[in-house]
Amino acid sequence: MLEMLEKFFENARGRKLVAIEFLRLGLKVDGKGKIYAGNIELPPAKIGRALSVDRRVVIETAKAIADDDKLLQIFYRLESRAFMGNAARELGFDVIELRADPKKKGIVASVTKVLADAGIVIRQIISDDPDLFPDPVLTIIIDGKLSSRVIKTLKELKFADSIMIK
Repeated sequence: MLEMLEKFFENARGRKLVAIEFLRLGLKVDGKGKIYAGNIELPPAKIGRALSVDRRVVIETAKAIADDDKLLQIFYRLESRAFMGNAARELGFDVIELRADPKKKGIVASVTKVLADAGIVIRQIISDDPDLFPDPVLTIIIDGKLSSRVIKTLKELKFADSIMIK
């Protein structure tokens, strides 16, 4: 996807940055070039301010996406999702943040097996796309607190560059 945006916006650096941020945030673009988070229309001026670009760059980016059938089909289907990781402690949940080679197979399966074997309920799993996030993280939010035995087992997993429990 990132390659497609790089090529499509190769002569428009600002638009490319805006389009990538739309993708990272799950902002939807409709056929008229309007921008949405869920069903809430977002004002281009505020998006521009947040991204340090002129609002016209935001408008032009959304219109360019709307005018391209392939990009429109992708961006029209994007969804913003709630990420509970930063509020987990207040909700009584523990968070596992794992960094590893994103091209390695079986990472999610290995971690979820350890959790399942310990009878732990997973509330949410978010895996950053390595093309969109320079330091991708696998975040797992669990219902309740991890025992020291489970933490020890997780830290013994060979593929992980780092595992942090929050």
